[in-house]
Amino acid sequence: MRNLVFLLCTLSIISCQQKEVFEKPNVVFILTDDQGYGDLGCNGNPWIKTPNIDSLYNESVSFTDYHVGTTCAPSRGGLMTGKFSNNVGVWHTIMGREILNENEATMAEFFKENSYKTSMFGKWHLGDNYPFRPQDRGFDESVIHKGGGVGQQPDYWNNDYFSDTYFRNGVPEKFDGYCTDVWFAEAQKFIEKNKEEPFFCYLALNAPHGPYNVPEEYSDLYKGQEEITNPEFYGMITNIDENVGKLRAFLKEKGLAENTIFIYMSDNGTAAGVAFDKNGDVKKGFNAGMRGTKGSEYEGGHRVPFIMHWPKGELSQRRDIKTLTSYVDFFPTLADLCGLPSPDNGFDGISLRNVIYKDEKPDRVLVVDTQREDDLIKWKQPSVMKDKWRMIGGTELYNIKSDPGQRDNLAEQYPALMDSLKVAYELWWKGTEEAAGHMTYIPVGNDIPELVQLNSHDLHTPIGHPTWNQAQVRSGSGAMGYWPIEVKNAGKYEVELRRWPKESGLGLGDAAPIGDEIPGKNQYKKGERWLINGAELIIDENVHVLAAPKMGERAVFTLDLKKGKQIMKASFEVNSGDKRPVFYAYVKPLSE
Repeated sequence: MRNLVFLLCTLSIISCQQKEVFEKPNVVFILTDDQGYGDLGCNGNPWIKTPNIDSLYNESVSFTDYHVGTTCAPSRGGLMTGKFSNNVGVWHTIMGREILNENEATMAEFFKENSYKTSMFGKWHLGDNYPFRPQDRGFDESVIHKGGGVGQQPDYWNNDYFSDTYFRNGVPEKFDGYCTDVWFAEAQKFIEKNKEEPFFCYLALNAPHGPYNVPEEYSDLYKGQEEITNPEFYGMITNIDENVGKLRAFLKEKGLAENTIFIYMSDNGTAAGVAFDKNGDVKKGFNAGMRGTKGSEYEGGHRVPFIMHWPKGELSQRRDIKTLTSYVDFFPTLADLCGLPSPDNGFDGISLRNVIYKDEKPDRVLVVDTQREDDLIKWKQPSVMKDKWRMIGGTELYNIKSDPGQRDNLAEQYPALMDSLKVAYELWWKGTEEAAGHMTYIPVGNDIPELVQLNSHDLHTPIGHPTWNQAQVRSGSGAMGYWPIEVKNAGKYEVELRRWPKESGLGLGDAAPIGDEIPGKNQYKKGERWLINGAELIIDENVHVLAAPKMGERAVFTLDLKKGKQIMKASFEVNSGDKRPVFYAYVKPLSE
């Protein structure tokens, strides 16, 4: 009997040890929007108040030479796939070029397949239609705004950061409170519900992206200070900081902090934290000595904070990792740190485990570029990076260690290095070029689970930019373009063209009322009324026209569509005879 008790105790100890060894860590990944490397106190900013993130930095490893895309959606596309954003169809923030290719496996799908509960809260910006939404791409739970920011054209009408309507797993739901507070509160609810099993929680904040709306208690901290470019921008970051502190305290209270990989990162360079004079010198704000901001190929456009804290993984003491690293490394690194089987994704990046734990320094060339076009353009604003060197556009070369402001062009002094970096770019472009001809088609038909809403945000516009935010919808501005659609089932369809979205309750001839008062301003002016004489719909070169007497408050077409990929164009004709873009189109199959 004594031997049996001893055996059972021994087996129990072994079982506990095995559980200790193989227990998967949780992941909390916070990604801010338009916050630059210099928009944190821990990175040298003398004015901004970020005590909680500064504390996190002092208890973490920090990648100080880490690079993402130069704008929002490209960074998200690369982070979710471990591939350069151009290669997965994401090289713009609008015009349908922010939609992640359907055939790409995402980090959320991978974690879900490996028994993690997955969630995201905030800004997705990789497609608002089925099958491109977060609930279609591996997230068990999601609460998001649409488009690339709160109040952009696809988002719920009149959203302004305060007590908005967001989308829970695709279903509109009214929330109380400031947007950033809502995202963090929903994350805590998700963690509480799933704390007994491993979870992956992606907090993709829309702050501090414009419009710069924030409770005045935060912006008031910075008003009246001449050195600060935008008190609201700084206030949004301080609000984020407060929420980071609350979330870390919550994880500690629940006993989860020890084995949670807690990550803080931004998606591109600062949007409003610095202002330069005509000579390129900082006249206001702080940019950590770098040249360029959001959208720039220079360092300030794509070098961002990346802070990682994981006590159980012995990542709880301050240490800077100065090795050149990239957003394409993020997915393979997390998979490796979580002890998960290496996914067969054809990553462009590498796991940074040995960089973190063995101080390895991979010898490689990385590329970031700024496209922001409908079609990819070779040599458009690339930064080709190797160790301390940055080649800009094939004509400039900088030693980033001795010249962080990228002022002293050394291209003529190092012709051999320039040649080798050009060769590296050509190799990189080959992979990108294969993706250049890809077009994402938005599916419609009986297989689609709900009414399909086509947004002007996603119009491909040969000239100019489409209407991408609700202020532009109100003013009636924006270029004409087309939607690529894929009709999944041949048959009879109803297509409704609208000046205003359905949830607004406004008819074709109405003017939108002014928006709600929010701290410091009114977000939305009164919308312009159009006198609409007709509507035109072109699908697969078949032209359909409605005249005003047949429309009333709705422009509805009933027509037969063939199966397959097609181009759809739509416009209104106003009383001046001019054509105006359609901002919202709704497509649904009609039952036989």
